[in-house]
Amino acid sequence: MKLMISAGILTISDKGARGEREDKSGEEIRQLLTKAEIQVKAYEIIPDNKKLISQKLIDWADKKQFDLILTTGGTGLSPRDLTPEATREVLEKEVPGIAEAIRWEGLKSTPRAMISRGMAGTRSRTLIINLPGAPRAVHTGLSFILPALTHALEKLKGDPSECAEE
Repeated sequence: MKLMISAGILTISDKGARGEREDKSGEEIRQLLTKAEIQVKAYEIIPDNKKLISQKLIDWADKKQFDLILTTGGTGLSPRDLTPEATREVLEKEVPGIAEAIRWEGLKSTPRAMISRGMAGTRSRTLIINLPGAPRAVHTGLSFILPALTHALEKLKGDPSECAEE
C-alpha cells in the first residue's frame, strides 16, 4: 500500500511576497513533489517575518495536518533570514540528519552550502524541512532527501515495522 502524502510549500521572501521576484524555488519544489506523487495542498509566499513563519507552520501542521511542510528561503546570514529560528520555535523534535544531508549534498556543488542554516524536525505528525532559497540548491537538496522521506513519514505516522534492513 502506497502512502499518500500531503504537503505544503512555504516560500519566505520579502521581495516574493511583494510580487517583485518570481518564486522559482517554490516552483522547483512543486515540480519535484509532483514527480514523486506527493500531493501539494497549499502554497504560499510570505515575507521574512519570524512570527508569520511560525504561525503558518503551526496552522499547516496542527489545523491542516499536512504530512510534510517544505520551506524555501530565509536560511542564510542576512539580518532578515529568520526561517530556522521560526521553525525551531514550533518543532517538537529536531531531525538534524536531514538538514545535514542537504548541506552535504550541496557542498558537492558549492562551498556556499555550508552557510545555509536550514533545519528539519517534526511537529505532531508533520515533518518540517527548511530548504535554501536558490532554485538549484532546492533541486540538489530535495532530490537527495526525497528517497528517505516516505520512510520518515511512515515512522512519523506510527508504522510499527522494523527499520533495520537485512
